[in-house]
Amino acid sequence: MTARIQKGKLAIAQELYDFIENEALPGSGLDSETYWKNFEQVVVDLSPENKTLLAKRDELQAKIDEWHRNNTFELGAYKAFLEEIGYLLPEVEDFQISTENVDEEIALLAGPQLVVPVRNARYSLNAANARWGSLYDALYGFDVIPEDGGAEKGKGYNPVRGEKVIAFAKNFLNETFPLAQGSHADATKYAVDHNRLVITLKDGTTTSLAHEAQFVGYNGETAAPVEIVLKNNGLHVIIEIDATGPIGQTDAAGVKDLVLEAAVTTIQDIEDSVAAVDAEEKVEGYRNWLGLMKGTLEESIEKNGKIVSRKLNKDRTHKNLIGGETVIHGRSLMLLRNVGHLMTNPAILVDGAEIYEGIMDALITPLLTFADIKGENEIKNSRKGSMYIVKPKMHGPEEVAFTVKLFERVEQALALPAKTLKVGIMDEERRTSVNLKNCIAQAKDRTIFINTGFMDRTGDEIHTFMDAGPFVRKGEVKAQIWFPAYENRNVMVGLQTGLRGKAQIGKGMWPKPDMLLDMYKTKIEHPEAGASCAWVPSPSGAVIHAIHYHQCNVAQRQQELLATTALPLDDLLTPPLAKDTSWTEEEKIRELENNCQGILGYVVRWVDLGVGCSKVPDISNVGLMEDRATLRISSQHVANWLRHGVVTREQVEDVMKRMAKIVDGQNASDSAYRPMAVNLENSIAFQAASDLIFKGAEQPSGYTEPLLHAARLKLKGYTGD
Repeated sequence: MTARIQKGKLAIAQELYDFIENEALPGSGLDSETYWKNFEQVVVDLSPENKTLLAKRDELQAKIDEWHRNNTFELGAYKAFLEEIGYLLPEVEDFQISTENVDEEIALLAGPQLVVPVRNARYSLNAANARWGSLYDALYGFDVIPEDGGAEKGKGYNPVRGEKVIAFAKNFLNETFPLAQGSHADATKYAVDHNRLVITLKDGTTTSLAHEAQFVGYNGETAAPVEIVLKNNGLHVIIEIDATGPIGQTDAAGVKDLVLEAAVTTIQDIEDSVAAVDAEEKVEGYRNWLGLMKGTLEESIEKNGKIVSRKLNKDRTHKNLIGGETVIHGRSLMLLRNVGHLMTNPAILVDGAEIYEGIMDALITPLLTFADIKGENEIKNSRKGSMYIVKPKMHGPEEVAFTVKLFERVEQALALPAKTLKVGIMDEERRTSVNLKNCIAQAKDRTIFINTGFMDRTGDEIHTFMDAGPFVRKGEVKAQIWFPAYENRNVMVGLQTGLRGKAQIGKGMWPKPDMLLDMYKTKIEHPEAGASCAWVPSPSGAVIHAIHYHQCNVAQRQQELLATTALPLDDLLTPPLAKDTSWTEEEKIRELENNCQGILGYVVRWVDLGVGCSKVPDISNVGLMEDRATLRISSQHVANWLRHGVVTREQVEDVMKRMAKIVDGQNASDSAYRPMAVNLENSIAFQAASDLIFKGAEQPSGYTEPLLHAARLKLKGYTGD
């Protein structure tokens, strides 16, 4: 039984109550009685509407399932049916968003975006500090620089590899900050003379930047600066100079590193990338966010046999060209992803029932942000007094309108200025995609972000068409016409509704954190598509991806796209159903193995260890960053093939048993890991993974959370109050 404190109708878990009372409320200016009274009123008033919205999801899906059972898919008839049942809505009149008090990192700067589980303090701090990152380190430690020709990473410093890193960096300088004459590779000295950057070359001549306005500042003496600050497409690059250091002494100009402005923004996540099923786990995430907003979060880790303390970086300063100093933000601007409308949480009960977790997050997380909203912290996040809440998994404009209503009520309850709480709309559910303009219209004075989420969006695509027929193989989903329409229309609708210069238009995650060469070769497609941010899996990934925002001027590209036409809605409405299902048995089993191994590899860590996001090796031992979104698509895909007899239950069960052994082997070095294969019947994780498949068709929107939460609560011994 959970110890609880009764406040009116609210029965609050002791751990959460103590956190709010002892850590969150002090210094906020709010008294306890008023806070909990207002909290209760919002919960009581809005929970019925939340419940009604979820019922509408189920009602619409039931009608869609019935239609597919009784009809062969034909686009015209299908589209008319969606309009008839109110799934596809008439498009609203043209409008422009009017969001105010938005920090430049969201409104104006284009760059990489990190997403990290806020329950993990070390990851949260690393991400917040990833605004600035070493290009030399990112290149040296990953595969962008190949290991052939004696350039292996090895255990110590390899000068051959180092030379290749430096050559790459000098080439980046030449492409991004070209000299009027010559090459950065031939520079022997950087100096400042009459507010101009002067570069001495090997032949003794001097030159300057081809575009002198790219030089914006320096640190040190004009004749011997230690930092040269450059700027391109709004992003800074710092040439660090130290001729006495181990790297700088090998460089003719004493250059020791290039520091790139990288993760311009970070989503601190309390949703898909965390496992937080009760008060204990929610408080861990809440406490870290409070520390980030107060600027007090610290974490000690052991590194190379020494204890290292991590905390938030301070702002950077440099001498500017008008005789003063310029301060540059030292940290990634942080957004917080709350949970969606679906789940409840036992942290707080009302009349014995769990409250909706999305309402709970909305009432607690702004309280934790007070110091930043009011500018009472020394290490600031927003300088505009705004809080940026990413709201996931909303289905259509009614649910966006409900979020706006919830935020309004929270502002009133916490005595915050109107429209303090801004909203990021995740375009990851089908009913939102096909009505995106209407969704943005509902939050036109709060919208700061729209973002495509391929995995969740595909999971919803499969679930929506569960009864329409078998889907193509998972690797072929992106090749169907719905996918480019989805990605293109997200950008185009965002631009047409005025997000350019006011809000972010985002793209999804690069899933292979160790394979940054492939990311470097391909992810430029995101800024070229008009996205002002795209997700990366690590600080090093952010540094590499930052190069793309120097290669592509996103603001200019967005202006060009405004003159084009979006891909048709009909493409978006066309499902990726398989036209030919004559796969061989070997192909079907291989597809099952790939899906089931990924499901088990993620679920066992989520349920048993409480790890919501981690690098999970796939069946080929390639590490993939996985969260619940990747799980959703895999489980729904297998459920779909089962539904249509592409595979049998016996085949799936056999593959699951074999994959359990493989996953056990992949985790054998983890002392905290609990093997599944030795006792499948009693492995809560294995049973949860199986349920995700065999009960997948009946899960709400194909979500994984209900089964995962139930399994982890069971493992923790929770039986309800």
